[in-house]
Amino acid sequence: MAQFSYMKPPETSKTYEVGDVVEVYCDHEKGGQRTRGWLKGIVVQVDTKMVAIQFRSNVFLTDGWMVPDHILWYPVNSPHVRFPGEKKGSGRSDYTKDF
Repeated sequence: MAQFSYMKPPETSKTYEVGDVVEVYCDHEKGGQRTRGWLKGIVVQVDTKMVAIQFRSNVFLTDGWMVPDHILWYPVNSPHVRFPGEKKGSGRSDYTKDF
C-alpha cells in the first residue's frame, strides 16, 4: 500500500467505495435549465482525502464552467455528498425538494 503524508488522518464518518451510488449537492442541468440541488452519481475513485463522483447529466463548477468528463471531486468528509436516503444533518436539506 502507498505511503501518504499528512499532519493527521482525515476524520470521516462515511466510507465510500468505487461503485457506490451517492447524491451530491451541485450545479447541474435539469429539464434543460441549470439548477443547484441534489443529483445522483456514482463513485469512480476514492483516496485517503478525496472522492470522485461521475454523473450522467451535465455538471458545472461554481464559476460556471461545464465539466466535460462529468466528474466532480469532493473531500471525503464533505457535507455536499451523502448516501441516498440520508436527509437529516447532511448538506442543505432545505433544498432536497429540488431533487
